[in-house]
Amino acid sequence: MIIAGESSGELYGSLLARTLRHKWADLHIIGVGGERMKEAGVELVSPISDAFGLIEAVSSLNKIKTAFNNSIDAIKKFRPGVLVLIDYPDFNLKVAKAAKKFGIKILYYVSPQVWAWRKSRVKKIAGLTDRMAVILPFEEKIYGNAGLTCEFVGHPILEEIEAVLEAEFGSIPTINPPSASPLPFIPPVGGGGVLSPTPELRALFKSDLGLDPDKPLLSLLPGSRPSELNRHLPLMTGVLRRFRSDPEINSQKNYQFCMPLAPNTDEKRYYSYFESLKREGAVMRKGETVKVLAASDLAVVASGTATLQTAFLEVPMVVVYKLSPMTYQLGKLVLNVRYISLVNILSDREVVTELIQKRANPVQIMRELKKIMFDENYRKHMLDSLRKIKEPFSGRRPSDRVAEIVMEMAGK
Repeated sequence: MIIAGESSGELYGSLLARTLRHKWADLHIIGVGGERMKEAGVELVSPISDAFGLIEAVSSLNKIKTAFNNSIDAIKKFRPGVLVLIDYPDFNLKVAKAAKKFGIKILYYVSPQVWAWRKSRVKKIAGLTDRMAVILPFEEKIYGNAGLTCEFVGHPILEEIEAVLEAEFGSIPTINPPSASPLPFIPPVGGGGVLSPTPELRALFKSDLGLDPDKPLLSLLPGSRPSELNRHLPLMTGVLRRFRSDPEINSQKNYQFCMPLAPNTDEKRYYSYFESLKREGAVMRKGETVKVLAASDLAVVASGTATLQTAFLEVPMVVVYKLSPMTYQLGKLVLNVRYISLVNILSDREVVTELIQKRANPVQIMRELKKIMFDENYRKHMLDSLRKIKEPFSGRRPSDRVAEIVMEMAGK
């Protein structure tokens, strides 16, 4: 059984499900997730709820309660050999407590952000789960110190990126020098990992998306949760208006714009926002985030997993985030981090600018975009830092390794 509570976790669950079914053909997988997990062969007992933050979660309480009851009923009925919990701690830890009573083996895959807040959950997770598989390098030590068997397995978004590149080109070159490479990539130093995209690669992906290969592309990533879309879509519209009317930009480059949407996005719900963005020239692409980022020259990104995708594809970015005022004030009281974006957290310094709450406005976002565009040293420093972020993840196949752990736990 695999439980994912939001869009990025559901992606990881779908990658794991496909790998498990490839290794273990007669495996029956049930779970909580979305369309991607369903397509990967998971029998869904409930859809994902996509709640985030205190105020946002209150509005989704009925969906969360239904998903929880369905999960417990499924555990009682099927008694899965292994329960895989993906992030989503407030929900998953309650499920773990119930599953433990039935003697079910539990693997926690993708740690909650215990390093940011509520560190007490480390002991709770250690007491409820049998093993831990983490996707950020520094998390391994946190759980190891708590006595839990824990392993850093790498990040699943690298697998997603590689899958898209392989689908586009048939294969990915390894460590050939650029002149010998059959594809438009620059190999990373030392070999392995996702290769650095060249202008030729970006042009190919622009064409594939129906965009002009000769024009630079600004991408806008508003997040996937309903609360994020409600706050960030109007902001992105304001940014586009300012960008298109800026004389300094338009006198030099004729930009085009694209907004990738998560596969689970309810387009009807946000129809008016999307229409406003389209009037400003934005093209929507559902379920094609990797392709859009591979084509991008610049990006405005809502803090979350997308910042790491953007970093791995070496796109200069400005990070934004807006919450309800109450959630933000509560967050300031409990958060124990200097940065909110994974790019800066992994670097332990400010590589990309973070604009939060009132600072996340079109004027300040435009100021940062123009700095990236017109200050060559600033842009180069950012790109060099983004390349360094990839190094600890190089050569790891998280879905393969987690599938092996699951099979070990199931005695297979």
